[in-house]
Amino acid sequence: MQSENRMFDDFVKMVNGFAGTMAGMGREAEASAREKMREWVGGMDFVSRDEFEAVKAMAAKARDENEALKTRLAVLEATLGGTAPKPAPKRKPGAKP
Repeated sequence: MQSENRMFDDFVKMVNGFAGTMAGMGREAEASAREKMREWVGGMDFVSRDEFEAVKAMAAKARDENEALKTRLAVLEATLGGTAPKPAPKRKPGAKP
């Protein structure tokens, strides 16, 4: 449907062009903001979820091994009847042996 008034048609075309331009500028601004945010977060040395889970599993394994070694040490000390040699006293720094 075309109106009789050419000035009105030109105004509608201009408004449509302006709306398209604004939409394009909005998309560009959003993309730019996303990129800046990615750079900012990337510079903060965050770890990925996979890396975090791997380190968490390693820590759990180390705790389990530590508990097993504590138990083993307690059994060995009980077997020896407390006759285990005492550790040497710590020397002060700079002292001669």
